[in-house]
Amino acid sequence: MLERVHRRATKMIPKLRNISYEMRLKECGLTTLETRRLRGDQIEVFKILNGYENIDRNIFFTVKEERRTRGHGVTLAKKQCRLDIRKFSFSQRTVNEWNRLSADCVGASSVNIFKNKIDIYLRRAGYT
Repeated sequence: MLERVHRRATKMIPKLRNISYEMRLKECGLTTLETRRLRGDQIEVFKILNGYENIDRNIFFTVKEERRTRGHGVTLAKKQCRLDIRKFSFSQRTVNEWNRLSADCVGASSVNIFKNKIDIYLRRAGYT
C-alpha cells in the first residue's frame, strides 16, 4: 500500500513521469521501502546489542562465541523454527544481513556513526 503511494508520488513529477520507478527514485534521491526497512532493522539490532535500548539482548539474539578469520566478532546465530510466524519475525530476518556487515560497521562507537556506515554498506551492496 505504502509502496503504491511512493510510486504515484514520484510519477507526479512531470519530467520523471515516463521513466521506470527505480530511475525515478534515483533521480529524486530516494530509497525503496524495502531498503528503508532493512536499514531500520539493522539500526535497531545495533542498539539492542550495544545496550542503547532497555532490552535484554538474549531475548532476541544468540551471539556466537567462536572467533573466525573472516567477518566480525559479533556474529549472531539463527535459531531453528518451524512456523512462518517465527521465520519472518524481527530476530530471524535480521540475522543474515547483520552477519554480512563488516567489522568496521559493527564496531561503530555510536548510533550515528553506525547509521553513516550502514548507509555506505547499503549503497555498495547495490540497494537503492
